[in-house]
Amino acid sequence: MPSIIVLSGSPSPTSKTAALSGHVANRLRAQGHVVREFRVRDLPPVPLLSADAAEPAIAEVVSAVAGADAIVVASPVYKAAYSGLLKSLLDLLPQFALADKAVLPLVTGGSPAHVLAIDYALRPVLTALGADHVVQGWFVLDKHITVGADEVTLDPAAEGPLRTVVDGFSEAVHARRPLAVAL
Repeated sequence: MPSIIVLSGSPSPTSKTAALSGHVANRLRAQGHVVREFRVRDLPPVPLLSADAAEPAIAEVVSAVAGADAIVVASPVYKAAYSGLLKSLLDLLPQFALADKAVLPLVTGGSPAHVLAIDYALRPVLTALGADHVVQGWFVLDKHITVGADEVTLDPAAEGPLRTVVDGFSEAVHARRPLAVAL
């Protein structure tokens, strides 16, 4: 089964981005993927900000990324770009950490004007980390995400298109995974 790491780069404890990430992770699990989720905000802040990749929790994330077949990278938009918290983690990854992995960028924001953050801010750093297959990213307006006690609900205007993007990503991950050959 293909393995996918979902990174949520929101600093907020009540993050709609993290809720959306979990929603996407559940859909990917239902499609036969082994999915691990990491909220960057839960990593120890001093080692994260001082670039201590040897700190066990950070080393675990770096190792998980290295061993994964694919990565979902989610962030809210701040100042027309992805979060600084996410940037702190991405800076700790080895130069080609995303090589040979499919990558799905997801961005949330308060205005459609922020949709360009995917292609002008996030995609370049993913490519710089060696990602050769960054699928079409997706932007979801904050107002289209409702977080309940036990579930996330998306407005139909967001749910259908997001489902299409996630399903396409899932297919790309399955297609990229080499088939084991029995000897």
